[in-house]
Amino acid sequence: MNSSGFTFRRVREQMIENLLDLGIKDFRVLDAISQVPRHTFLDEALWSRAYENRSLTIGYKQTISQPYIVARMTELLISHTNSRGKIFENVLELGSGCGYQSAVLSFFSEKVDAIERVKPLVRKSRENLSRLKINNVLFKYGDGYQDWDDSIEYDGILCAAAPREYPKDLISILKENAKLVIPVGGSDQKLNVITKCKDNEIDESFYDDVSFVPMLAGISDDGNDV
Repeated sequence: MNSSGFTFRRVREQMIENLLDLGIKDFRVLDAISQVPRHTFLDEALWSRAYENRSLTIGYKQTISQPYIVARMTELLISHTNSRGKIFENVLELGSGCGYQSAVLSFFSEKVDAIERVKPLVRKSRENLSRLKINNVLFKYGDGYQDWDDSIEYDGILCAAAPREYPKDLISILKENAKLVIPVGGSDQKLNVITKCKDNEIDESFYDDVSFVPMLAGISDDGNDV
């Protein structure tokens, strides 16, 4: 199997049909995912499985999320909007891994600030998005619990690792009516959506059962501290 768009077109179309069958209804999300070649974020040995609805290893004890989860989290993040194109100014992503979710988010925000704690994955994600000519994502090597810019109010925050409890400090950097989409829990995890309401009140909703790597504090040169 080679890397041409023609070769992968059929399996990419099947992936989108599968997402529809699984209940992804926002065609803005389906359109964005259809334009991101998932195989380019994986080692060539995994290309034949790239468009299956499964998580796959990206090294350093980390995985690329299954397409359904990427679509679902994106759909939840933008569900209070109805415009097309770049509907946000700034989005924060925590645990950006190889950059696949970052690439999808790049369709919806003028700028994406993406933080990853495993140094080689930061390099890999930069290379992946550079290859795709996506230039509105800024990858930062850092700790997702503290290394975000607290001078920015974000239109949305998406986290791709699971803390035991969601970090309450993240609410302070959300704009009013913006959402934090985050898996929460230990061995049993739920996808949480926390919306910042008027007067700093919050509304918390619970969605799919999920399984993410734990959200760890600190940074790692090689990922071996998981």
